[in-house]
Amino acid sequence: AAAEAGDLTAAIDWAEQAVANNADSDLSAEASFWAGKWQQRQGQTESARQHYQWTLKVHPESYYAWRSAVYLGWDVGDFDTVRNRNPEVVLPPRRQPLPAGSDTLQELYLLGQDADAWAVWQTEFDNPQDPTVAEQFTDGVLRLGVDDNLDGIYELSSLAWRSDPADLAAFAPLKQTPTYWQSVYPFPYSQLIQTWSQQYQLNPMLVTALIRQESRFEAQIQSVVGARGLMQVMPATADWIMDQTGETDHELTDPEDNIRLGTWYLDYTHREYSNNSLFAVASYNAGPGNVASWIDRFGFSDPDAFVEQIPFGETHNYIETVFGGYWNYLRLYNPAIASQLRQLQG
Repeated sequence: AAAEAGDLTAAIDWAEQAVANNADSDLSAEASFWAGKWQQRQGQTESARQHYQWTLKVHPESYYAWRSAVYLGWDVGDFDTVRNRNPEVVLPPRRQPLPAGSDTLQELYLLGQDADAWAVWQTEFDNPQDPTVAEQFTDGVLRLGVDDNLDGIYELSSLAWRSDPADLAAFAPLKQTPTYWQSVYPFPYSQLIQTWSQQYQLNPMLVTALIRQESRFEAQIQSVVGARGLMQVMPATADWIMDQTGETDHELTDPEDNIRLGTWYLDYTHREYSNNSLFAVASYNAGPGNVASWIDRFGFSDPDAFVEQIPFGETHNYIETVFGGYWNYLRLYNPAIASQLRQLQG
């Protein structure tokens, strides 16, 4: 309210109180970022830089960490440049042991024998209704190995929702492991995504993040409104794309067909908005008509303010989740950004 009234000094004070008193809260990432933006607007460059750096240090997984990296001048792409980037991706060379399971299970997992490891786990995991933190972590990782991506990602992400202090203490070191983050942000269908992203000159990490949000990489999934497959393409949209391309055959539950159609449409939404990925991704979720009306209504002098003004809660969350996902893929798998973040965190 203070910022909207033009009183940026008061707004900064409120934001800094939120950061000081609730540093572990997800809201503190947002508060710190906006304190930095308001200070930058007032010409307080060093204070703004400190807030951006704090956001990256304390909440490196957040959407606001990406926005902070943008304003610090990191080579991460902004809304109007991210489309055409093709970041280097380096996957982990080896796996780390899981926190639960027998020696046999560990050996199978470390060797990449995922189906066999999952089969052994079914005989060992006898407490699925009330698992320990270690058991839930192990179950989530092993589910990803057998393409149960929806439940696997959920199992891992929901560990943070536990309320028992002992559970949270047990989860804290696991959350710092590469296994946790690489499992929460996995890379299924990486070759198909790379192929069709190149075809339509799209950033493959942005496409991967969008697929993660749309379907959790479940090829057979269908929404309540009928959207299907990895990129949740509506049948009517697929038919319209077929008319535009002159093609005739497609199967929305086939991963290649779905990614081909979804990337074509994401390319289309980018072309509709002069390659601005904020508008393109919002349009992918809410439709071009709604995005056009929001641009007319709110203008576009500040992309961060525009995101906050999006009146659809689903689309607002979609923007932050997709671009937050893009940032997480970048910080986890791009060596240059991963190194830069490690240096900042000391």
